[in-house]
Formats: sequence, C-alpha cells, structure tokens
Amino acid sequence: MRTMRRLLQDLRGRWTIVLHDLVMIPVAWLAAYWLRYNLGEIPPAFLHKALQLAPLAVAVQGGVFILFGLYRGVWRFASIPDLLRIFKAVAFGTLLLALVVFLVTRMQHVPRSVFILYPMLLAGLVGGPRFLYRLFKDRKFKAEEAKRVLVVGAGSAGEMLVRDLLRNEPRRYEPIAFVDDDRRKLGKEIHGVRVVGTTEEIGELARRLMIDVLLLAVPSASADQMRAIVERCEASGVPFRTLPRLDDLLSGRARISALREVSIDDLLGREAVSLDWSAIRAGLAGRSVLVTGGGGSIGSELCRQIAEIGPRALIIYERNEFNLYGIESELRLSHPHLTLHAVLGDVCDEAQLAHTFAAHEPEVVFHAAAYKHVPMLERQKREALRNNVLGTQRVARAAEGVGCDAFVLISTDKAVNPTNVMGASKRIAELYCQTLNPRSGVRYITVRFGNVLGSTGSVVPLFQRQIARGGPVTVTHPDVTRYFMTTAEACQLILQACVMGAGGEIYVLDMGRPVKIRYLAEQMIRLSGKLPEQDIPIVYTGLRPGEKLYEELFHPDEEMRETGHDKILLASSRQVGWTFLTERLQRLEQACRQYDEATLDALVRELVPEMSAGGGARPAPNLRVIK
Repeated sequence: MRTMRRLLQDLRGRWTIVLHDLVMIPVAWLAAYWLRYNLGEIPPAFLHKALQLAPLAVAVQGGVFILFGLYRGVWRFASIPDLLRIFKAVAFGTLLLALVVFLVTRMQHVPRSVFILYPMLLAGLVGGPRFLYRLFKDRKFKAEEAKRVLVVGAGSAGEMLVRDLLRNEPRRYEPIAFVDDDRRKLGKEIHGVRVVGTTEEIGELARRLMIDVLLLAVPSASADQMRAIVERCEASGVPFRTLPRLDDLLSGRARISALREVSIDDLLGREAVSLDWSAIRAGLAGRSVLVTGGGGSIGSELCRQIAEIGPRALIIYERNEFNLYGIESELRLSHPHLTLHAVLGDVCDEAQLAHTFAAHEPEVVFHAAAYKHVPMLERQKREALRNNVLGTQRVARAAEGVGCDAFVLISTDKAVNPTNVMGASKRIAELYCQTLNPRSGVRYITVRFGNVLGSTGSVVPLFQRQIARGGPVTVTHPDVTRYFMTTAEACQLILQACVMGAGGEIYVLDMGRPVKIRYLAEQMIRLSGKLPEQDIPIVYTGLRPGEKLYEELFHPDEEMRETGHDKILLASSRQVGWTFLTERLQRLEQACRQYDEATLDALVRELVPEMSAGGGARPAPNLRVIK
C-alpha cells in the first residue's frame, strides 16, 4: 500500500511538471510576438496566426521535451546537466518548429524574430522555476540543528562530498568552508562554499567559524600528509571524520558520503598500489588455484582477491575449522558461481595433501599456512619447525607431484638475520624453495614482507583491546620499530609477484619506512579520543624472547634489484647444496618425531648460520638497490 501511494505521488509530481512545461510553451510563443511589437498591440493578422500556431508549438516542443528526457530528473536536484538538457531541447524544438511553420505557412504573418525571442523566453520559463524550487528546498532543509562543517580538501573528493551534503534531506551537515594547501584555490567557491585557508589554519578557522565537525576529503593523501592533517585536527579539539580510502571509492566498495572515523591504516598506510591487473588476470583467470592457510589473515584476503579474478576453481586448504567455514561462507555468498572447494587439512599431513592435489590438480599454489607468533614459538621449537619447514616441504613436493605451474611461498622479514625460531623456520623454508627450483618444472617464488596491519596476533588488535579496557597499553621497548602494510596491499603485491616470477626469486615488498611501535600506540590512543599518558598510560615491558629492536627486509649478501614494479624488489638468492639441505631436513624430520629439541637447535644453526641472539641491537640498514 505504501509503495502504491508513493508511486501515485511520483506520478502526480511528474504530471505536474509536464503540465507546467506545456503551459509555458504557448506563454513563451505569444510573449515572443508581444516583445517583437515592443510590448504593444500585436497586429490582428499576426495575433490570429500566433494563436493558430500555438497548439502546433505545444505538440512539437512537448514531443522534443519528452525525447530529450526532461522528465527523468527531479526538480529537487536540478543541476547544470539538467539546465544543459533544457537548452538543447529548446534549441532543437525551435529549429523543428521553424521548419514545420515554414512548411505550413511559408512564414506568412510570422515574424522571423519570433524564433530568436521564443527559445530565450522558453528556456527561462522552463528552467527558472526548476532552479527556484531547488533553491527553496535547499533553504527549507537547512535545518537549524545541522552541524557546521569545515571540509579539508577542495579537490574532486571535496566537491563531491559537499554536493552530497547539500542534497541530503534533512540536512545533518552544513558545509561552511573549505581548507586546502593549494594556495591557488584560496578565495575560490565550490557549490557556494569558499576556500578560506590552508590546513595549517584548521584550529584557528574551527574556532572563528564555530565549526562542529571537520570532514577530511583527501582519500589520496599519503601517510605523511594524513598524519600532519590529523595532528592539526586533534589540536583543534573538534571531532573529525574522513572519507573512505581511494581504492575503496574506485572499486565501488564505498560511497563518497560514507564518512568514517580515521583509522590507524590511514596514518600508516601508503599511496595506493598500482598493479598490472591485466597480467595478473592473464596469469590466474581460468586456472585452478590452491591457497594453504586460506582462513588466516593473509590467506583469506588472497582468496577474496583471487575470487574476483575469476579462477577455474579455488581450493582453500585450512586446518582451523571455524576459519575455513567463515571464508567459505563469505565467498559462496559474494561469488555464487565460483567453483569453490573447502578442504580441512594440515600442511604436515602428506596423505591429505596428496589426495587434495590429485583430486583438484591446482596449477598455482599460494602457501600462506604458517605459525608466526614469535614469543610463543620460542617455547614451541618443534611445532614451529614442523609446521613452517616440513609443512612447506610437503606442500612444495605435492605441487611438483601434479605438475603445478607456480608455487608462491609467503615469507617474512623475520627470516633475515633471524634471532628467533619463527624467523629461522621461514628462512629454511625459503632455502628449500630456492634450492628446489632449478631441479623442478615448477616455478618456486618467495615473497617476503613485514607486519600486516590488523592481522591475527598483530599489535593493532592487542592495542585496541587494551585501550577499550582503559589501558595500560604495553609496548616492549621505546625504540622498537616495525615495517607495516595493509592486508589488501600485501596480497595484491603477492599476486603481482606470482605472475612476474620466473622461479627461484625472492621478491621483497617495499614496506616504506619502519614505524615506531610507540608512535603506533600513541596514535591509536588519540584516535580513540583520549590522550597518551594522561588518559591511557603506556607501559614498556622489555623485549620478549627472540625479538629484535629493528627488522630487516634483506640480508647484506642479498643485492636488491629493481623489477619494473616500484613496490617490488628482487633479492639475489643464496642457495645451499641440495644434498646438504635434504640430509639436514631428513634429520630435522626425525628429530621432530622424537621430540629432540637439542638436535633441532643444532640443525637450525647449521642451516641458518647467520642466526644470532644479538640482532636486537642492530640498526635497520638502508636499502641498496641495483638498477
């Protein structure tokens, strides 16, 4: 019933607009004659002819209005494109009417100047009321309780944001002014809203203009730019919100008006990654892809992005039942036509791996399954080495057994000069893939990167829980630094490396500058609306077993080379003898079966001689890139 009522209201409103325009046509037609005769008396013969031709003008011009779609728009939102459509319809209708009148009357008793005056009058009579109505409605919906807004960023995103805010009914936000660091825009107006200053003046302008909320419309801002803007917003004491990130806007996952709180991703993230999606699709679309650890942070995001590419089949291999159920349910809902196989299995289970690979014959394997919690694995050496080393070895063999095209090992910066079991286990996995590559038809590719924001076990969820409890926030050391990137960015670069690699490479993702964990904690506290040390204390607990002050992305003996992609570098591989490696791995497997941790320690130091316990004091090196 409500839908029917709304439909009737829409029809009544549309017929009102049509009736208005049809009435304006003869009014403009006769007014053109009146103006032609200087607002005096129209000669009887000419007046009679004008009245005879008025219905013809209504028929011709009304048909053109319908043809040009004048009634698809809504008066409430009349805009420049609507005005242009009116001008085009009036111009075309006038030319068509002049032709018809010439054919009918040979222009007898029809002044030529009428066809100049008529379209000008008609455009004003048709377009004017629309924009007056828009102005009236805009003023009507300018609610007194609407929050006064200062928009940061007078670019295209700021323009779209203000346009959306002005159209909202009822209006919750009233744009008062813009600020922008491009001084060429100072004094300019966008939708009637003036650019009044730069971001350095946010605090002063917020006080002077009595601003209630700051809206950040800078989705393409770099992390450094975003940090500077957020610091100025925090100093102003005014609440602030931001637009979704640029990649979310471009992909359609978010609308321009979907305001949200500034997240830690905005402050630590970097410029949007530019990918060769045509090469990625060519390498993965229509192929069978298997992801181990597909329910984890990296694995699940890889599955989402691979599903978008359109593989022939996607096989998710995961040992955690709940995680497997979660990603399977999500992908079946978002990609109902995707051929999806969810396999509950352990990467150390040779029988399950052999059965899965034989049944589905994957062409590309992404090996994301790994244990990664550094302090826990220091106490669980056997499980770390069994899962991260032997698990990698068995998945790599399974891939070779069915003739896979590519095997991508997802490694970590902790594998460089490792000071912990986790890093050492990933370094041995790297060595195995590098050394196996020339002996196999499979392309074994390694991708190495640092911490992923928000991933399971990372500091971000831990800090969020600690802040929610009122603190304290625990940081191991005031100077501890880490590299960070977002999950989506990491997975996109993994896909890019997969299609770039010929086999045997270690690709190192450019992580930007390392970030102090202390700074991360302080920013997260501020983003929660509190002040570090005053509202939420920060407590330094000391470095944990196996933990470094600084992480490194490459070993000094690994010369970094460019790859053609500015976010991906190539580290020269350091292979070991195949016999040496396989003999140590056999002994490692036997030591795992016997739970012989002393032998495991000795084998790790043989396989990773650079492993030391003193890496925590070593400063992060500068990246040496060879072009």
